[in-house]
Amino acid sequence: MLSSASALLIVSFFLVHWWGSVFMQTFYLHRYASHGMFRLSRAWERTFHFLTYVFQGSSYLIPSAYAYLHRAHHAYSDTEKDPHTPHRFSNAFAMMWETKQTYTALVHGTTQPEARFNGYVPVWPALDRFGDTNFSRLAWGAAYTAFYVAFAPHWAFFLLLPAHYLMGPIHGAIVNWAGHKYGYRNFSTRDKSRNVLVWDVVTLGELFQNNHHRHAQSANFAQRVFEWDPAYGVIRLLRALGIADTSERPTSAELLPLPTHVATESSAAI
Repeated sequence: MLSSASALLIVSFFLVHWWGSVFMQTFYLHRYASHGMFRLSRAWERTFHFLTYVFQGSSYLIPSAYAYLHRAHHAYSDTEKDPHTPHRFSNAFAMMWETKQTYTALVHGTTQPEARFNGYVPVWPALDRFGDTNFSRLAWGAAYTAFYVAFAPHWAFFLLLPAHYLMGPIHGAIVNWAGHKYGYRNFSTRDKSRNVLVWDVVTLGELFQNNHHRHAQSANFAQRVFEWDPAYGVIRLLRALGIADTSERPTSAELLPLPTHVATESSAAI
């Protein structure tokens, strides 16, 4: 009985970390910081910023750098300038390594985002600086390991630890690789984005990539009756509670203008 309870505790811990991390990625980093699909008050913005740090832990991504990277992804989706398209790489590891290099350059200021990507991004300098330190990342890693040492009933459970250490990059690899390589398409778009229904719950709606790339400012990533976007359900709840304001948001053209030649290709493809 004790072994079963410990196993349940470990699995529960993993699932809370997985879904907590992916929710903060899709809700705060993606839909809020990158696209501005809804508004948050200063207090709520700081609350979700802090929760992003807590749930991502050792793989914390600074919202401003994530936003600049993601805006470039939309502007140059599946072209040579896309920071993470699977169509330039032989495997997901190579894709994510280059993504890391670009992200790090944005964080450290060795490269600057294009001026048109400089719309509003949430910043919390003290937290972002601390969250990006080796001390913070190692401390979170040590905390995950200590939890497993204390409660794991069998050595096999320790195989889950690398996923805790690299939770953010794992989510990014799944979404960026599968969402532009496998699945079905609801819309004809200028890129190769796709929807992967089987991963919907695992990524809380993030793998409706084709829907999202066609309607980049829609907070609901689901388009068909059989598609379900769990994160959008939370946004609706937060809107009902007066936390998330969706009444005013920038249009896709305002936030992510396309280069002339790409915009022309896009109009012809849609």
